[in-house]
Amino acid sequence: MSGAAEKEKEKGSGTTKTPADFLKSIRGRPVVVKLNSGVDYRGILACLDGYMNIAMEQTEEYVNGQLKNKYGDAFIRGNNVLYISTSKRTLAEGA
Repeated sequence: MSGAAEKEKEKGSGTTKTPADFLKSIRGRPVVVKLNSGVDYRGILACLDGYMNIAMEQTEEYVNGQLKNKYGDAFIRGNNVLYISTSKRTLAEGA
């Protein structure tokens, strides 16, 4: 760790959160996965691997903000993923 990072860690709560920590913490929670094509998939993050391959449950597909399809389970290849975000609302509320 660099000196600046160590000092920042000492100032904070004593833990540094990495992207991997974030991804582990959101398993089982509602997420939005945006693809390079612009399509959004919203559902429950079941699991993912080091290549960002994603398995989701209760998945809904949105194109231009419009619901197009609903899937039970969906698998998304990691090289298509632009970003993963946690949903602010539950799926029942129309996240």
